[in-house]
Amino acid sequence: MSQDKILTCRDCGQEFVFSAGEQDFYAEKGFENEPSRCPACRHARKQTSGRGGNRPQREMYPAVCANCGVETQVPFQPSGEKPVYCRDCFQSMRRY
Repeated sequence: MSQDKILTCRDCGQEFVFSAGEQDFYAEKGFENEPSRCPACRHARKQTSGRGGNRPQREMYPAVCANCGVETQVPFQPSGEKPVYCRDCFQSMRRY
């Protein structure tokens, strides 16, 4: 059975608890390394690196679906050389 550990955050230098439950979770997921940042610094890093709830909005471009003709938006600039599909048509085509 795991026991709580006291670790030091590499960003802010504060000590934080790496709980027994967190250790079990890390082991279950196959994570080999202990966290090197406290929860607050991990959260701040996710926010600034785009890996969190406040991701920068992706630029979208207007297009017309080559399959059903609906106006849609896609995350790339259509070149006109290849067909562009709306989300529904693209998903239905991926199933096959």
